[in-house]
Amino acid sequence: MASLLPFFLLFLVFSGSSHMCSSRKVELGITATKLEHHLHPNISTLSTGFDPSKVVQISWHPRIFLYEGFLSDEECDHMISLANGKLEKFMVADNDTGHIIPSSDCTCTGVFLSRGQDAVVSKIEKRISTWTFLPKENGEDIQILHYGINESYQSHVDYYQDKSKLTYGGHCIATILIYLSNVTRGGETIFPLSELKDVQVKDETWSSCAAKGYAVKPVKGNALLLFNLHPDATADQSSLRGGCAVHEGEKWLATKRIHVRTFNSRKPLFVPGDDCTDEDDNCPHWAAAGECQKNPVFMLGTSDYYGSCRKSCGVC
Repeated sequence: MASLLPFFLLFLVFSGSSHMCSSRKVELGITATKLEHHLHPNISTLSTGFDPSKVVQISWHPRIFLYEGFLSDEECDHMISLANGKLEKFMVADNDTGHIIPSSDCTCTGVFLSRGQDAVVSKIEKRISTWTFLPKENGEDIQILHYGINESYQSHVDYYQDKSKLTYGGHCIATILIYLSNVTRGGETIFPLSELKDVQVKDETWSSCAAKGYAVKPVKGNALLLFNLHPDATADQSSLRGGCAVHEGEKWLATKRIHVRTFNSRKPLFVPGDDCTDEDDNCPHWAAAGECQKNPVFMLGTSDYYGSCRKSCGVC
């Protein structure tokens, strides 16, 4: 009988080990399920509509990312409907005559949507914040732009070259471009200083303007994320971009600029301690001609534009 005791003890040991292994498998199975639940991209899609699997990096200099299907067709159509009937031409003051004339840099029309204007706009703003990892309060209002035949936007940068404008949230660190419509021909977004400008292959479906740099065709619902600053917060000159002229069809675009700090649209134009100056020698002449009242955006400024003639208009 005593000789059977070791075998009995071994049986108990292996039985216990088998039970512990089985329990461990169950525990690991639960953990794996929880991990999959947290990592699966559809979980974030449910709350914000953001799906990281749809994002691709297309350039490092400048840093550009493409999100295919960022907005649904219904969301695109809704954004366009909010802008219809409210579009205005870009106006500037002529350097020689002082008269207010349409901008030669941007011949399109546009309008700003208020932050959180409705449920759709709020959801899109939240989706943008999720994608960029930047707070919603750092963003300007979404701007809707419309390009008709032969309308374009000359190459420009979104970081501030005038330090006086840094009062409003600091530099624009990132810009989101959302295509709200397809374009039959033309309307590409070009990056003339991109590292890929000489290696991109283009066929006859591209406009001649697209040959001037790395180009992206407008596709309804797609979005571009462009960083205007380097990771060390210095200006990235290669972020220069433009909008090619539309040759067939029309182009609808939503633009969202995001700053390094909170962008306060209600912040006063004059900050105590700032120098009160005009940015153009013609400002006294323009003010005397009544341009402070006729063209307050250019003369006095807005939440995202410092104003060129604040002194002559008596703002400060």
